[in-house]
This record gives sequence, structure tokens and C-alpha cells, in this order.
Amino acid sequence: MSTLTVSPGTATPSVEVADRNLLRDIRIVMGRELRPVLRDPFTLLFGMIQPLIFLGLFGPLLAGSMGGTLDGGVWQWFVPAILVMTTLFGTSATGSNLLMEFQTGAHERMLVTPLSRSSLLIGRALKEMVPLFGQAVIVIAVMVPFGFELHLAGAVVGLALLAVFGVGLGAFSYALAIAVRKQDWMFWVVQQTFLFPLMILSGMLLPLETGPGWMRAASKFNPLTYLVDAERTLFSGDVLSAPVLWGFVAALVTAALGLTVGIRTMLRSAD
Repeated sequence: MSTLTVSPGTATPSVEVADRNLLRDIRIVMGRELRPVLRDPFTLLFGMIQPLIFLGLFGPLLAGSMGGTLDGGVWQWFVPAILVMTTLFGTSATGSNLLMEFQTGAHERMLVTPLSRSSLLIGRALKEMVPLFGQAVIVIAVMVPFGFELHLAGAVVGLALLAVFGVGLGAFSYALAIAVRKQDWMFWVVQQTFLFPLMILSGMLLPLETGPGWMRAASKFNPLTYLVDAERTLFSGDVLSAPVLWGFVAALVTAALGLTVGIRTMLRSAD
């Protein structure tokens, strides 16, 4: 009588869930999110309306009232701020896309796939950088004929800095969407409540040097202040300076906190 011996290593098929490639999952999620943008590039052009309005209407007013007092001229001061504004408005509103997926059931279908829960958030946040990069290139190309000086090295580092900050802010936006998914109107209340104070207290539109003391003090606690200063420094051609360092610190802290909060919120929503 023979005895059947089964090797322990082949007794059951192994499912290597723990070894799943996170980068592959992020690429899959990012590709899924980018397909609608690539199929309908009009959304990219539609997102250009607001920055072009600010450049075309607010820029000349700024040049007429404060043009002689701004370092490097009005456009070297204002164009980098508009790029930060585009990132701020674009990434802070990305959670609305997730709210729509909650309503249609698309997010629940994604949760039953073997994709890692972290990739569902990181892939979505990274996707936002593609249209924002395209919009930034268009803004720069439009403003060069009007006297804006392009320093390529500083511009590349500046766009990379915006990407780091945008990923963190986008993750916060997705976390907010998950938190208020049963009362989706709260998303816009919270987003607008934080958006405009952060923008004004960063010195994005007007210099804060002439503002009241309490406003200058409050701006020191605003990470957007350091990002705006860094972008203006980078686009002036100065890559190695203290404002750039502080800008990267602010962007990295925002990205770390945003991804931490966002991933934890995404994991809880999957339970």
C-alpha cells in the first residue's frame, strides 16, 4: 500500500496579497482617473478661465498701483502666485469627484477589487498633477510675451514643489469627501471656509507687508505663505535660497499629513 505525500509548499495555492506592488496599484488607479481627462481635454481648458481672468483683470490693477514696489516687476511677482492659486483651487476641490463616485456606487465597486486601499487615494491625488502641470505650462507660455522672464531650472523645481504640495492638499480633500459623504453639501462649506483665508493670508494677491500686524503674524502659521514665497524665488531664477528650503518644508509637511489623514480615512471607509 503506497502513501501519498503532499509537500507543504504545494498543499494550497498561495495568494500573494501582502506582496502586491503598491506602485502598480497606484499606476492603475491613476490611469483610470486620467482616462476621462484625456478623452475630454476641454476640462483642462475650462480650468484655465479663472487664472487667465486674474492675470488679465487683476494683474493690470496691481501693476498700476504697486508695480514699482514689487521685486522683479509685477509679472515675476504675480504669475508664480497664480500658479499656486491654480493648484490650491484645483486640488482642494478634487474630493467632489469622490463624492460623485459615492452617489453612483463606483467607489464601492473599487473597494471590492484587489487594489490596495492606499493606492485608491494616492493614485487619485497624483492624477490631479497632470492637468495642473498642463495648465501651468499654458499660463507661463501666455505670459512670456508680456514680459514674464522664464528661468527654466527654477520653473522645473517650482512645478515639482507645487506637485508635492498638491498631492497633500488633494489627499486632504479626499479625506474631507469621505468624512462628509452622507452630507455632501458640507464639503463645499468646509472647503470655502478654509480656502479664502489661506489664500489671502499667504500674500498671494497683495503684499502683506503693509497689512496689520495681526495679519502678518497669522501668515507665519500659513503653509501657503512659504509656498508662495518659494515659487516667487524659484521663478526669479534663485534655486538655492532659504525661501525655497522653507517652501519645500511646508510642502513636504502638507503632503505627509495629507496622505496620513487621507489613507487612514480611506481605510476606515472600507471597513
